Amino acid sequence: MRLVNYEIVERGKSWTVLHDGQADNEYATKEAAFEAAVAVASLAIKQGFEVSISVPGTGASD
Repeated sequence: MRLVNYEIVERGKSWTVLHDGQADNEYATKEAAFEAAVAVASLAIKQGFEVSISVPGTGASD
């Protein structure tokens, strides 16, 4: 079973979701990036993949 990773990262004043080393979209908040990651992760789960979502804790600016 393939592990699919989604990593929420800060990019300047916005946030993005890294997947396979690529970040295609930018989001105004960390929460918006997380919601986008959860949506695509849900599809990966339905396809049988193992999923990991990483979100930085406090200390990162929102």
